[in-house]
Amino acid sequence: MELTLLGTGAPDGLPRSHCPCAACATARGPLARAATALLVDGAVLLDLTPGAALAAARAGHSLSGVRQVLLTHPHDGPAVELPAGLPTAGRVADGRVLTLISGHRVRAVPMDSPGTGYEVTAPDGERLLYLPPGGAPAGLPTRDGNGGGARSGRDAGPTPYDMLLADVTGRPDALARLRAAGLVGPTTDVIAVHIGHEVPPGAELDRRLAAAGARAVPDGTTLTVGEYHAVPDLPRRTLVTGGARSGKSLEAERRLASFPGVLYVATGGDREGDLEWRARVATHRDRRPGSWRTAETCDLVPLLAGEGPPLLVDCLSLWLTDAMDRVDAWDDAAWEAGGEEALRVRTGELVAAVRAARRTVVLVTNEVGSGVVPATASGRRFRDELGRLNAAVAAECEHLLLVVAGQALTLRG
Repeated sequence: MELTLLGTGAPDGLPRSHCPCAACATARGPLARAATALLVDGAVLLDLTPGAALAAARAGHSLSGVRQVLLTHPHDGPAVELPAGLPTAGRVADGRVLTLISGHRVRAVPMDSPGTGYEVTAPDGERLLYLPPGGAPAGLPTRDGNGGGARSGRDAGPTPYDMLLADVTGRPDALARLRAAGLVGPTTDVIAVHIGHEVPPGAELDRRLAAAGARAVPDGTTLTVGEYHAVPDLPRRTLVTGGARSGKSLEAERRLASFPGVLYVATGGDREGDLEWRARVATHRDRRPGSWRTAETCDLVPLLAGEGPPLLVDCLSLWLTDAMDRVDAWDDAAWEAGGEEALRVRTGELVAAVRAARRTVVLVTNEVGSGVVPATASGRRFRDELGRLNAAVAAECEHLLLVVAGQALTLRG
């Protein structure tokens, strides 16, 4: 099955008309994107982009063979004209299946927001799923619409799609749902479409998509569905560091937003009576996906040693505070009398657990060595020990990010 992306942008395109934002200012030339529209085997057109016939011609294709034009959402952006000679565009009722004269089979997939997704099966069996902007499946999309989802027998699990085209930046939870259902697997080619100005175009967009196991392609690209394509190599261990309010926690959460069942490990406790801390915790909790679970603990070694879904630890600096509390490391006499040695044992156990971890792990920590020198010996001790811990953990991670002013800089990976 051959797929040509006539456009890959949001419904109002990129850059947006008259938008003064930095993303739109830099979305020029090859970074500009028309509204998303897909041409499947020259026979099916999914959504419309301004100048669809010209866009197809630039990509080396004609729309003369199109037998079905399907819309996924109301086209309320720039005016779109249906090219002459094409059948009337419309949307299909949820769950309905169309079998076209070309041999393609199209099933309408219900969404959790206004819009319709389409599962397209080629005559020789390749399957793609195309989701509308801002949409995620309301149910598990299956080949026959009855919840079976398998091609290889009644007792087999769902067969992953060969390709998924979705609003990865706007609805990463849609990708997480499909992964949880087994409909997106390690070999599924995940293509980001409906790309708008919410993410800076170019390298930053590519970096964020790679963290989700997805990629973007320029307008006019032709892909072969089912053809082998190396998917982004997702690192097993990632350390995200940065200063206070730098955006490091948001970056860590964003890296796992497209994966299901994440276990969020909060090491700060509830700090009873501290209203400001309670507000911080609530802010973090409210922006996390509802499917994530939360554990409030500093006992990280068993979690790192176990199997299971991705683990997000926020953060190592609070873990170190707890570890120093346990060995009375704040007291100079206790530090000299064995506290330092006891802390080295604890940090060594944590670093060894990170080294041995088999599950996906994202850890957050603070950079505190670049600011004002603490006025107390205990404060300087914490600064030094956190620097040592960060360096030791970073040495065990394939991917290392420094977040400054909300911008993630890749230090490794």
